[in-house]
Amino acid sequence: MAITDAIVHYRRFLKRRNYSSHTIRNYMYTLRQFVLWVDVPIEQVCHKILLRYIDHRLDRRLTPKTINCHLDSLRGFYNYLIHEEQVAMVHPIKRGYTLRLSRPLPRYLREEHLDRLFSVIRNHRDRAMFMLMLRCGLRVQEVANLTLACIDLRRLQLMVYEGKGRRDRVVFLSPDALQALIDYLRVRPQSRIRAIFLVEKGTCRGKAISVRGIQKRMEYYARKSGLKASCLQLRHTMATQLLNADADLVTIQDLLGHTRIKTTQRYCKVSNLKVQRDYHKAIGEVMRRHGIAENNLTERRKQSTL
Repeated sequence: MAITDAIVHYRRFLKRRNYSSHTIRNYMYTLRQFVLWVDVPIEQVCHKILLRYIDHRLDRRLTPKTINCHLDSLRGFYNYLIHEEQVAMVHPIKRGYTLRLSRPLPRYLREEHLDRLFSVIRNHRDRAMFMLMLRCGLRVQEVANLTLACIDLRRLQLMVYEGKGRRDRVVFLSPDALQALIDYLRVRPQSRIRAIFLVEKGTCRGKAISVRGIQKRMEYYARKSGLKASCLQLRHTMATQLLNADADLVTIQDLLGHTRIKTTQRYCKVSNLKVQRDYHKAIGEVMRRHGIAENNLTERRKQSTL
């Protein structure tokens, strides 16, 4: 099978499997880059050639995380060739093979930093977008995809359709997020576009704001407030605040749209306040059981009389 035919068939296969257009676009880009680089027929690629390709991408200063995404795309393509097209070949990407990554903990914004950030956000649209990230834990793509039909003011909730992994979920509107959203809807231009958040200036005025457009607005406000803030940090902040307020981990998982509880558990390492409270509560119980607290108190009293 010609490589162009294989890629076309693979694209159709991904569509039938209900992959998002964003994922398909990224897969096709990765495949094109690999096909242009490789100097042997695609079915003759072996693990050694793949290692050379990884070195090539590292030389181009791609991060290990990005290269792992490329490997996932190529792994999926070779799985398709072997299992769907019945191509007789050895899979060049060993199962589970990835570049080793550091696992930094989620970064969140403290209360004083949130106050500084939102004090410079005067635009109604931008305030509503970022308040939904902070209070509802929405991803940037999810905010960009929101339509007017997603809003349920009677139940004080939003329907998030086709989030990450094309999964739907419900999130709830806090009083300040609700107020920010209402304030924007009152000044939102009349438009046939069903997206909630629209571009306000330039040649794209009146069209749905893009993911990059939202990110640029956050970068602007981060510079203006003198903070290192990002859209993702607002989502992390929401999770950390809920955990500190003793919200159940499964509840946080549902609100954030995580597939695995393991992903949500990473916030437990960040939530110092909850860890601190749990520690003092537990160690207090340990000391009470062993009479340590009373002994220490007696000892301190003796020392104070000397």
